[in-house]
Parts: sequence; structure tokens; C-alpha cells
Amino acid sequence: MKKIFICLFLVLVFSLGGCTTKKIEDFYTPPIDPPMEEFPDNDTPNAEDFEEEKKRKQYLVSKTNSLRIRSTPSSSGTVLGYLDKDDALQITGETGEYYRSVFKEKQAYVSKKYCSVMEIEYENDDIERAIDLGSSLLGYPYVWGSERYHWGNGILNKNYVHGEYDCSAFVQYIYYQTNGVLLDVTSRKQSLNGTDVDRKELKRGDLMFFTNASRINKTGIERIGHVGIYFGNNYILHTASDHAVIEPISATRWSYYISAKRVV
Repeated sequence: MKKIFICLFLVLVFSLGGCTTKKIEDFYTPPIDPPMEEFPDNDTPNAEDFEEEKKRKQYLVSKTNSLRIRSTPSSSGTVLGYLDKDDALQITGETGEYYRSVFKEKQAYVSKKYCSVMEIEYENDDIERAIDLGSSLLGYPYVWGSERYHWGNGILNKNYVHGEYDCSAFVQYIYYQTNGVLLDVTSRKQSLNGTDVDRKELKRGDLMFFTNASRINKTGIERIGHVGIYFGNNYILHTASDHAVIEPISATRWSYYISAKRVV
């Protein structure tokens, strides 16, 4: 009788839900995803906000002709050379009232009083190695028909004289030393190296080819009489009639422009 009573009691309890069993998942509360980050209408991030900071270099630009380049930051320093108006040198530092730079591969100084500053953005570190080497060679004399560093195939020329360059020897030396690029031995043959570049697409480091008064009436690559490196900001790095220089591309020089090539 007692057992019957206990059974009836259990049936009654379960029917009333007093001992309802639940599965484990009935007690599981799924995590709530955090709300999406929202930005005020006036503070929505743009793609450019996430771009890396652009790399820049500074160059001093002469405001006058015959600006003295000195060996020390003093008016009594030995004169290493001169800058014409608008010629440029890379700024490597400052000492008092002088900009520090490099001229003929030596430390040099130019008075801030007679200079403005040109800033150039760059992207390609391979190109910058070439530009930096070329900038260190500024002031070396132009020597027509100078000995090439190599014969266009990487075989070195034992008669090469460091510091003596004509236009094609200058660019050949720079690009071989910094990037291992094999440029030919003359500006005409160099115009066949690399990849064609439209004038509107010129970039820092591209080779620029020009004719001159003695070749302007020739045809094909025989028209080419000069080569230089596009520097940016309408400037060219080259060696011309006197010495290696960074200078603006004049209207006259542009009138002689023929083509451009990208070699790096």
C-alpha cells in the first residue's frame, strides 16, 4: 500500500512540472556579437588615411649664380665648386647657417641665405640608390668620350677613370653600381635598353634621350645625342657641357626631347 502511494505521488509531481528535467543546452546562452563600429558622418575613414607616410627628400636650390660650395660651414672654407641659379644639391643635414651636402663625393656646405628648399617624394628604393649615387658625383667634369665602366655586357673596362664621365658613361656607371643594370656604351644604343615610357608617364629615375644641334636632322637612333636621368619636379640629373649637375629641364632642352626608357 505504501509503495502504491509513493508511485501516485511521483506521477502527480511530474504531471505538475515540479521536477521538469531540462537539457544542458537549455541553460546555454549564446554569446552576443559586439556591435559594428560606427563612425560619425564627418569622421568616416578614407583609404588615404591608412596609406603609409610618403617618403621624402630635401634638396637645396640656389637662388643665384656662382653660389660657392665650401668644404666647411664657414665663409673661410675652401671653395669646392659653384652652383648656378636653380641648380640643386641634396641636403644631408644642417650646421648653423649652412646646409650640409655632398659634392664630388666629399662633404660640402652651402649658405642657407642663398638657397630655397625643394622637397621630392619618392617610392622606389632601388631608384633612390641610383639617384643618391648620381647626386654624390655632382661636380665631376664632363669628359667627352670618357672610358666606360664596362663594355655593355658587364665586362669591366680596365681603362676606366673614376670621376670622368660623359652623359652615357655617367648613367651607365650609376645604374650598374646600384642595381646591376647593364646599359650599353653610347646614348644611342642605351635608347634601345629598358622599357618605353610615354613623356606624360615619366617617373623619377627614367632615362631621357635628346637630340642636339648636330644630330637633329638625322634619322632613327642616330638623332640621339644626349641622355640624362629624370629627377622629378622638371629637373634632370646628368652631365652636360661642363660637369655633373641637377638642374631644371629648360624649354630648349625639351624641344630636343626624343624618348624615355625605364630600366629599373
